[in-house]
Amino acid sequence: MKIISVVGARPNFMKIAPFIKAIEAHNDSLLVTVDSVGELSANGEMSEEEAGASQIQHLLVHTGQHYDDRMSKAFFESLGIPKADINLGIGSGTHAGQVGNTMIAIEKVLMDEKPDWVVVVGDVNATLACSVTAKKLHVKVCHIEAGLRSGDERMPEEINRLVTDRLSDLLLTPDTLSNANLKAEGVPDSRICFVGNIMIDTLESNRVKASNLSIADILKSNCLEGEASKSINTENGYAVLTLHRPSNVDEKDILEPIIDFLTTEVAGDMPMIWPIHPRTQKMLQQFNIWNKVVACPQLVLLHPIGYHEMLKLNMNSTIMLTDSGGLQEECCVLGTPCLTLRWNTERPVTLKEHGGASVLVGNNIKRIREEYHIALKAGRVPQRPELWDGQTAMRCVQAIVNYR
Repeated sequence: MKIISVVGARPNFMKIAPFIKAIEAHNDSLLVTVDSVGELSANGEMSEEEAGASQIQHLLVHTGQHYDDRMSKAFFESLGIPKADINLGIGSGTHAGQVGNTMIAIEKVLMDEKPDWVVVVGDVNATLACSVTAKKLHVKVCHIEAGLRSGDERMPEEINRLVTDRLSDLLLTPDTLSNANLKAEGVPDSRICFVGNIMIDTLESNRVKASNLSIADILKSNCLEGEASKSINTENGYAVLTLHRPSNVDEKDILEPIIDFLTTEVAGDMPMIWPIHPRTQKMLQQFNIWNKVVACPQLVLLHPIGYHEMLKLNMNSTIMLTDSGGLQEECCVLGTPCLTLRWNTERPVTLKEHGGASVLVGNNIKRIREEYHIALKAGRVPQRPELWDGQTAMRCVQAIVNYR
């Protein structure tokens, strides 16, 4: 069996790493000692030839949506992801440009390699482009992290999810709410397989490495120019911030009040650590808010950081303020109180009403302030939804192998 799996952006990297390791474990399990008559000693029923045929040939395709060292290469190295077999080099651009260029490039790959399966993960443009192209070439598609829905079709990721799930032959879901979404859309049970959250596989396999990092070293190694002179004490707690969605950063009337709240109220209570997205930095500078951020003595700005560094910050933080879906999931398992700076989420299982650690606050300052003080009193309450056990990747591989 030949599988091509596709990654395009950082959220994909954390999901594909355990999947590749699970494929390697599957293949290793077939490499048992061959006895003198050429049959496998596992049970005497499978020949060496049959075992070879049962192995998975895997190719990793990187579309290149995140293409610089900090946003791509560093993640591959730190998570032990092998170098991509094929890099399409798509780069940045409009949604239509990225999707169109990816479809043109991946079509050539699929025609040359003739895989049995294309495996796509998450909801980035590469996920949509490769699922459409594969189906037009009659290649089976498996979607890892299927069934997530925000209900907001203004989000490009929601369109990517809807189209990919409609086309996929095998839908591997992270939670029971996602199962219900697919069934409500008329997807037959035969195409749905509940496997759990593959992101948690990555978290569990990297807990020890992350916990051994020093927060002081993370700050020193990643701070923006001019930030090294700031001296903050994280021993008694700190807040972590990530902010990148257009709904939060593309309008000054929305972004500036958020910055005012963060720099005066949150930073007044505790130090803040902000790995800042290039898009957000650009908009802060464009709106003439950048100097206000830089001048805050309790707020340290970092370059985009690696997976282990962010996991370490999350593991020890007092509170997380974010508009990232992946961090919502990590906060749920780690128990970090999380204010999700969005009006909706495709990951409702992470919300307090479903037993998680996150609460939706949008960009309304009054609501952010109220929930911020509630979260500080609540403290850490780790939660683990069903099958978020670190074994999801192997279930994904078995679902593909057993597909009929």
